[in-house]
Amino acid sequence: MTTGPRTTPAALWRAAEQFGSNEAVADGSERVTYTELLDRVRTAARALMAKGVQAGDRVAIWAPNTYHWVEAFLAAQYAGATLVPISTRYTGHEALDILERTKTKVLVVPDRFLKADRLADVLKAAGEGGIPALELVVRTPSDDPASGVPTTAFPGGEILEWDQITAAAEPVSVEEADARAHAVSPDDVADILFTSGTTGKSKGVMTAHRQTVGIADAWADCAEVDDKDRYLVINPFFHTFGYKAGIMVCILRGATIVPAAVFDVPTIMTMIADEKISVLPGAPTIHQTILDFPTRGDYNLSSLRVAITGAAAVPVVLVERLQSELGYDAVITAYGQTEAVVVTMCRTDDDPVTVSTSSGRAIPGMEVKIGEQGEILVRGENIMLGYLDDPESTRKTIDEDGWLHTGDVGVLDERGYLDITDRLKDMFISNGFNVYPAEVENTLARIDSVAEAAVIGIPDERAGEVGRAYVVVKPGATLTADEVIAFCKERLAGFKIPREVRIVDGLPRNPSGKVLKNDLREGKA
Repeated sequence: MTTGPRTTPAALWRAAEQFGSNEAVADGSERVTYTELLDRVRTAARALMAKGVQAGDRVAIWAPNTYHWVEAFLAAQYAGATLVPISTRYTGHEALDILERTKTKVLVVPDRFLKADRLADVLKAAGEGGIPALELVVRTPSDDPASGVPTTAFPGGEILEWDQITAAAEPVSVEEADARAHAVSPDDVADILFTSGTTGKSKGVMTAHRQTVGIADAWADCAEVDDKDRYLVINPFFHTFGYKAGIMVCILRGATIVPAAVFDVPTIMTMIADEKISVLPGAPTIHQTILDFPTRGDYNLSSLRVAITGAAAVPVVLVERLQSELGYDAVITAYGQTEAVVVTMCRTDDDPVTVSTSSGRAIPGMEVKIGEQGEILVRGENIMLGYLDDPESTRKTIDEDGWLHTGDVGVLDERGYLDITDRLKDMFISNGFNVYPAEVENTLARIDSVAEAAVIGIPDERAGEVGRAYVVVKPGATLTADEVIAFCKERLAGFKIPREVRIVDGLPRNPSGKVLKNDLREGKA
């Protein structure tokens, strides 16, 4: 693995020094070189410091993939703060839960995104009590220019508009900001990313700077990313795939970050052609959709060099078509989870069968072995520090010998390549996102007329898997499938909402009372 910076500020300094004139970010008409990115980040960090942000404070970003996200995240960590990414798919209730549990001091949020006022949503969810720790909202521009002047107020706190950052930075000198950034240690917590737990309560995965940088470095090595690459980041920045295997990879190698705020196939193909995209990561459905698009031939996609995919089964024919029809030099699959980010990856010279039948071999700095019940165990310098305020779950997940218990089942071949065969837990993956049935079941339990519920994943041609909920209604009560879905839409991100709801008289159980989800999958309900 390349020896280099071990904090994100250090990575940014090196990028400005080595790749200063390279485009760091190409976001529509916004073009920013690495030299300019450092200047912007330093200014934003000064503004945060002027507003009272101290080392170790939490700064949350609840925003789509734009240059604002890149600058805000780097500025937060430049000021010594810890980043808390929030899914743009989350409702106000879900975002509030994360803000409260992390005691977030600053929230970066757009005025509008996809016609929704996120700040209004989270303040409504908070109610009269407000959000005690939250002191500052940094509001980025709307994705809808016609939305008009922002109207949402923030009682008890301050709103800083994005175009006010330079003025807000004036009280703090460049030297003060640089001193704060230099004080950031490789062992400081860089970020807290939330991943749903099987108990239904999300867990905050804490990662140090050395790990966030280290995992991106290993990824960049395996994918052979360099300063000539232009990297289209469709994967959300709030996800490790977009943040650590996207933004950070580019910063470490001097590649250009090209953010995609929404996934629209003609728009994506236009971006590939116009921006001469060479690296395209994404779930298999993204690549499949591009291949099958009826007017694909109208777009010049010849710049594509490396495709990176994972989070679902990858057919051999997909790999072969990507190479033969789109001219990719390499197609790479990978396996990871928030607690370890990236565990295994294929390499650029692996053949199509290896790519489609495995998730690659351990990346530099990681060990993989198969434990009891075929569970995949992972150990290495880049696995998480632990779960936020949850030492018990941390001990259950990382054993005394340092092995992270993934909950996934797999086999290793003689070459050390990993094939994931099943899951110990009931989690399923919808459109590349993990869905934990217990979390959905806990939401369903809040419906007054629900006696009990069980959720499973069922195959779906487009999403990979979607949820199906089996709901038992209380005696004398009435409930429809539409009412269940409407309730979920107010409280759950879209990918968690069951696609199907079946009202049933009862759930199959074993003698100890545990719901037999295999019976549900086999239609015995």
